[in-house]
Amino acid sequence: MNKKQAAIVAVICGIAIFGIKLVAYFISNSVALLSDALESIVNIAASGLMLFSVCVSERAPDRSHKYGHEKIEDISSLLEGIFIIIAALFIIYAAAGRLFEPTELLKLDIAIGVSILATALNAGLSWLLIKTSRSCGSTALEGDAKHLFSDVISTAGVWIGLVVAQLTGWSFLDSVLAFAVAVLIVMMGAKLVMKSSNRLMDQSCIAEEKKIMEVLRRHSFKFIDFHDLKTRRHGNQVFAELHLSVDGSLSVKEAHDLTDHLEEELREEQPNVNLTIHIEPPE
Repeated sequence: MNKKQAAIVAVICGIAIFGIKLVAYFISNSVALLSDALESIVNIAASGLMLFSVCVSERAPDRSHKYGHEKIEDISSLLEGIFIIIAALFIIYAAAGRLFEPTELLKLDIAIGVSILATALNAGLSWLLIKTSRSCGSTALEGDAKHLFSDVISTAGVWIGLVVAQLTGWSFLDSVLAFAVAVLIVMMGAKLVMKSSNRLMDQSCIAEEKKIMEVLRRHSFKFIDFHDLKTRRHGNQVFAELHLSVDGSLSVKEAHDLTDHLEEELREEQPNVNLTIHIEPPE
């Protein structure tokens, strides 16, 4: 399955999951289950944004975007993190209204059963997206997968709490659980925002830098030294550059052949790394 197909499946499943969770709320009158359903609205919006970003990212480089369009996936991931935080605010608003005026919880056994069905679909969709994101190197799919997985975890917590509320008669636990879910969602959203922001700020790619240095050191007898290594991520591609000091007696062709050999060997081991080498004479 490619990125676009996975994104389309995410949108369709998101709509179905929201409908199922809404049924669980109407059956039970539980604000915790309502909060779970409200988050699914954000899931649908986020999946729609992800689909758009995946379609744009697959466009070939053009005159205005010579490095390609993959960066939009990081923008999508950042916006999804913001959507997640907004979902948490909706949950807090819904829970606050019932904290001091809890309502009776109805048919929790049936409602939780319906919620389990929705969560099973969420878990399966999350697994599909994370698997596809690893094979395609898509940050947009990865962000959506983590979002959905956090939804699975928070929903499981809601079930446990609702069962306790039913057994003890403490209806206020319904609102308390909704607040707990909101905190978990805010933390997850903030983490996604930070990760996306770092990538948009061209944070260095440490793992790829180590691989580049490893390849260069295997050929250290062919040049004097290398320095000013820089890397930045662009979608699933990493653009790298460095300065290579070579013997001043080398011809232009010999220096060019050396850089070609180094770049080709790195490309074989790290296909997603695009290395540019600047040749210079020794100081």
